[in-house]
Amino acid sequence: MTMLPVQYACSSCRAFESPDLFAANFGIYVKRVTRDLVKFDLKQKIVKGRLMKSGGRISLEHHVMKALATSDVSVVQTTEKVASYRFRTEIGGQLKVLVRKKNNKCEVRVEVSTLHGEGDGELIMSWGLFRSDSSIFMPLNFQKSSADSKDNVVETPFIKDSVGRLAVELDFDASLAPFYVSILLKPSGFKIPTIKSHRKANFVVPVGFGSGRPFPLGLSFLDNRSINFAFFSSNAESVVLCLYSESTADKPALEIDLDPYVNRSGYIWHALIDDSLPFKSYGYRCSSGNANRGQHVLLDPYAKVIKDFGLGLSRKWLGKLCEEPAFDWSGEFHPSLPLEKLIVYRLNVTRFTKDKSSKLPANTAGTFYGIYEKLHHFKDLGVNAVLLEPIFPFDEHKGPYFSWHFFSLGSSYRPSGDPKFIANSMKEMVKKLHASGIEVLLEVVFTHTGEDATLKGIDDSYYHAKEDLKSKNMLNCNYPVVQQMILESLRHWVIEYHIDGFCFIDATSLLRGKHGEFLSRPPLVEAIAFDPLLSNIKIIADSWDPYDMETKESVFPHWKRWAEMNGKFCVDARNFVRGQGSISSLATRFCGSGDIFLGGRGPAFSFNFITRNVGLTLTDLVSFSSEEVESQLSWNCGEEGPTNKNSVLERRLKQIRNFLFILFISLGVPVLNMGDECGQSCGGSLAYADRKPLDWNSLRSGFSIQITQFISFLCSLKMRRSDLLQRQSFLKQDKIEWHGTDLSPPTWDDPLSKFVAVTLKVDKKLSQSTSAFPKPCGDLFVAFNSANQSEEVSLPSLPDNTAWFRLVDTALPFPGFFSVDGVPLEDGLSTYEMKSHSCVLFEAQSL
Repeated sequence: MTMLPVQYACSSCRAFESPDLFAANFGIYVKRVTRDLVKFDLKQKIVKGRLMKSGGRISLEHHVMKALATSDVSVVQTTEKVASYRFRTEIGGQLKVLVRKKNNKCEVRVEVSTLHGEGDGELIMSWGLFRSDSSIFMPLNFQKSSADSKDNVVETPFIKDSVGRLAVELDFDASLAPFYVSILLKPSGFKIPTIKSHRKANFVVPVGFGSGRPFPLGLSFLDNRSINFAFFSSNAESVVLCLYSESTADKPALEIDLDPYVNRSGYIWHALIDDSLPFKSYGYRCSSGNANRGQHVLLDPYAKVIKDFGLGLSRKWLGKLCEEPAFDWSGEFHPSLPLEKLIVYRLNVTRFTKDKSSKLPANTAGTFYGIYEKLHHFKDLGVNAVLLEPIFPFDEHKGPYFSWHFFSLGSSYRPSGDPKFIANSMKEMVKKLHASGIEVLLEVVFTHTGEDATLKGIDDSYYHAKEDLKSKNMLNCNYPVVQQMILESLRHWVIEYHIDGFCFIDATSLLRGKHGEFLSRPPLVEAIAFDPLLSNIKIIADSWDPYDMETKESVFPHWKRWAEMNGKFCVDARNFVRGQGSISSLATRFCGSGDIFLGGRGPAFSFNFITRNVGLTLTDLVSFSSEEVESQLSWNCGEEGPTNKNSVLERRLKQIRNFLFILFISLGVPVLNMGDECGQSCGGSLAYADRKPLDWNSLRSGFSIQITQFISFLCSLKMRRSDLLQRQSFLKQDKIEWHGTDLSPPTWDDPLSKFVAVTLKVDKKLSQSTSAFPKPCGDLFVAFNSANQSEEVSLPSLPDNTAWFRLVDTALPFPGFFSVDGVPLEDGLSTYEMKSHSCVLFEAQSL
């Protein structure tokens, strides 16, 4: 198989020790390495230089050993791992070099075809070996070692082989590899004393190292037991691959100066080594020139397994030279839930079980194992999806929303310190959650990085050029290379971890171009929408900005694929419940936010939430409303902060019920936040850092018991009445009827109106075909009252043998404020008294 032509050049000097590290099997590609000039006895090391002649020496000290351009060299793969290199000479004709690893020998055969203007005399090959510096050859004198190039050059005459070709054969012990053979031709009968390549450079052939290939980026393990490295950098003039033999080493055991001709295709640097070499980890040094060589060893952005080696460097993470650990996915059940069926619980992996109250072992608490050990909690609530806060490695000072690597798991989930252990623990968690019908969604942040992100030292094009965005480490997401990295990361988590979907934090920034301008058709957003591998997963845009700690609403291009975290739902629900929102805004959110999701989507694309993992918790939302938290649209129900007043506590409890009721009864996907089910409080703090681990003891409190049971009831209700409450499409106009207190139309334009009711009319055919419950489904009547006074509410009339059954009244005491079977209205009554700040739900049922 003939491969595409490649280019060759030599590399600069590097210092290394332990020559035994270089006993390697030779691959089929070009190889290029640098090392300390190790002193050795060639009398023992060079097995034989066939036809070698120790005669006059030629100095190569000032020669620039550049090899040939694309038109000069071709590499041909043959049998027995033979690499064939063909060079064009400066006077015409070709020089061909075959390099083969056979047993424990590296064989190099040099052949010369007809040279133009050839004389009749002898043709001599003048050659030397180097590893680190092309101007200093390795010592070849059997009696002494010298750094003088003049003493380290061998002249060997060409002879004709059995078929009449001029050839020289050299054999080397394989333990010498890697090294270069540098060749000049010395003819007799020519006007010029030496013959070089057409670039006026020596013929340079690598032995013991491969050029590799540019794709895929990162590490790839080949069938021939070789490891391919591929690394993007358009800024770097030189890239050094650093290989470490021991996890405790404070410096690389081997550094490979990747040659811009041999080891670069376009802006991708690549190399190939044999996987039998004793190296355990790797990184890269990048520089813009030899005078300004990078000092830090940078982590490969595509590394799948990384580890902190404690090297005392500012960037101390290295990629592990290993494949991702194998995992047995056999027997996995994949829920594949439709979007509209989701009920989501957002959590932080560490905080979910870190507290001692979880009563989990130390090596389980705060880990992925801890999540499935508490699987019963998800079952108790009734949720069928978990949304994990970012799990990538992140800036410890800023939190998980400032990741610096996108292909690996954060160190905080590694009680054993073994990256393979944490990978398998997450996969085990996913498999067990799937077996219980629970999907796993990930929050991801691809719009910016933490301060220690190695992308900074690799290439400027990863980041925005605009200064205010550059200062925030904002990634240039729609630049092709960054776009490719993001897509590869998403595919990686889907393929390796069977993730069911992603929530993209700061999604508005995904719409920006290189200079910060907003694009009407951002390539990345479109690519994600139509990527065939990502076609069956959930993709959710969340416009919350971790820098400014606020949601930045925008018209998000969706291609009928993108769902969105509905910030308007949060705002309008909060305003209404505290008595300051309009009934029309609440009605819009209740019906699935048609102002956002009409035009090819539907209410299932609306991910609704009341609280999130920053800002006020649900308990704090009804307990604090000072100027410091004015942006939270909260109401303290009459007294700021903790209180012992029963009237205030009862009002707060009622408001919490109202928020949960509106969240679950509205069309769309409800997103519940960790800790809200047990009354978790941060004392009114808005900071993410002040969020506490979940207190499992608090789940046994009276508050938690009734709220948990209420959430479970609402989840069951939403699934039972999926015909009305879990819909792909919006309700038809004739299936919705809005009311005031007396069944007259609501006063939509009255800003002081605090009451609205709605009848959702069942479609008999749809109800029978979609419901998995044997109980017949009737109409639903829902009413919301955020006023300070009670309202006498009229209910619509029903056919004979049918009555209204009350399922929810948030103003009633526990346990009577909700009922699975429902409580019928008293005989003859067609009205119901709603207390202030309350919500009610009735269902029409047959008598």
